[in-house]
Amino acid sequence: MKEMSKFSTAKKVLNYIKKYWFMVGLSLVLAAVTVILTLYIPILTGDAVDLLLGKGMVDMQGIWHILAKIGIAVLATAIAQWVMNTCNNYITYQVVKDIREDAFRHIHKLPLKYLDGHSTGDIVSRVIADVDTFADGLLMGFTQFFTGVLTIIGTLGFMLVTNIPITLVVVCITPVSFLVAKFIATKTHTMFTEQSKTRGEQTALIEEMVGNQKIVKTFSREEAVKEQFEEINQRLQKCSLKAIFFSSITNPSTRFVNSLVYAGVGIFGAFIAISGGISVGRLSCFLSYANQYTKPFNEISGVITELQNAFVCAARIFELMEEAPQIPDAEDAVVLKDPAGNVELSDVSFSYVPDKKLIEHFNLQVKPGQRVAIVGPTGCGKTTVINLLMRFYDVNSGSIKVEDEDIRNITRGSLRTNYGMVLQETWLRAGNIRDNIRMGKPDASEEEVIAAAKAAHAHSFIKRLPNGYDTVFTEDGGSLSQGQKQLLCIARVMLCLPPMLILDEATSSIDTRTEIKIQNAFATMMKGRTSFIVAHRLSTIREADVILVMKDGNIIEQGNHKSLLAKGGFYAELYNAR
Repeated sequence: MKEMSKFSTAKKVLNYIKKYWFMVGLSLVLAAVTVILTLYIPILTGDAVDLLLGKGMVDMQGIWHILAKIGIAVLATAIAQWVMNTCNNYITYQVVKDIREDAFRHIHKLPLKYLDGHSTGDIVSRVIADVDTFADGLLMGFTQFFTGVLTIIGTLGFMLVTNIPITLVVVCITPVSFLVAKFIATKTHTMFTEQSKTRGEQTALIEEMVGNQKIVKTFSREEAVKEQFEEINQRLQKCSLKAIFFSSITNPSTRFVNSLVYAGVGIFGAFIAISGGISVGRLSCFLSYANQYTKPFNEISGVITELQNAFVCAARIFELMEEAPQIPDAEDAVVLKDPAGNVELSDVSFSYVPDKKLIEHFNLQVKPGQRVAIVGPTGCGKTTVINLLMRFYDVNSGSIKVEDEDIRNITRGSLRTNYGMVLQETWLRAGNIRDNIRMGKPDASEEEVIAAAKAAHAHSFIKRLPNGYDTVFTEDGGSLSQGQKQLLCIARVMLCLPPMLILDEATSSIDTRTEIKIQNAFATMMKGRTSFIVAHRLSTIREADVILVMKDGNIIEQGNHKSLLAKGGFYAELYNAR
């Protein structure tokens, strides 16, 4: 990662932290109090040592007085540390909460192009695992970094006041710790970056395989998936071991340097004490300072390692949050109200990949109440037309109009509210059946929900469930059959009954007997409503007013069922080959 990128990440983190400036200020003040009291205790200890002058020359009254001061200092230090840690926890988890909320909101603003092009597991890994790792590093930074820096500065000040020559010995040896820590930190950053990416790849594979376990078992891909997982897991193991190894040698390396500092102070101070340049009590105080002065370098070196990992994870989550959102609705965008159902596609061209053409110069005019069926071989662009009608994707050129208004000038919310959509792939959220049917109309009454379920022929199986409409299931329908899940999705549309409908192989998972009932319900529902029907089974679209036969992104035939059969073209071939 480039230096500018590190700086940019740090700047974004600070932008989140500055909202809690009062808590940060309080934490710094408490850190300063903790450091001052901690550094005051060795002075008191040294004074106590100097009162132990020899046999029969011990000033016990003075020692008891000093011990009382030490007790008060220790108690005040403990209270200050407790309040400081509470502040640090509050800041850290408030920042994490804010980042997660912003990330989740941003995901809803991202265009489907981004979500289609990135694995769900990787996105989940960024929002959950990476933010957790960032929180650990940030908490350690607040807890140890501030205190460590203040301890170094404070100790250095106290040592300079006590004895300048010995202080110079400490200062001359200390930079070696910085050099060692910097060398190791540079090495670990790249390794933690690789670790974070590989962990995201592993999460993506696990999410995909667990969610599609039935398909994996159906095609006996268990061993192949295990091998794929083992390969990723081994890569994660290698890069994690390297990152942990290099980060773990930071502390021992700096401790070795710090031991040299302590030994230097002891030897040099002993000679000065013998010559009478410093008292034994002050030397013991100085040795304590030398130990306290070097200890934060160990802590800060560990913090730097954690911060390296934390900032790598922060960069990944900010990378997600910086992805360009979908083009927002124009300020003067029109709210679509009560459309009659006029839809027009004029010279529409679109492709998912710029150098791979899909739909070119597509023209279609649909009148209110018409039932338009779209058929053709796989990959010809049927579902793409639906994505464009709903404005999940914007056309590359040309225009799509509803009621003579370009849909790019219509608010997305009002456009999609006026479409009812039933797809081949069902989606149900965790909760009860009633709430899933009400998704498009949260304020619907119980009677309306039951009427919609009856119209979709879902009421009978719902009543057979243990708790009827209060039956709770997990994400994506839990133990419900695919057909039952599809019936609930159909009931969802039946409840709203918008003026325009999109049915993308809406009865693909329903048995033949129920399908006949649903087709009759659809026929009633489609009366007076503009309907787009994507079908693979051509028997389901015989009654369509217009059938569009697509191939390679173009309409090659158009007409009703009888006229297309009589023509004996591509549609007739598809129908007779069914």
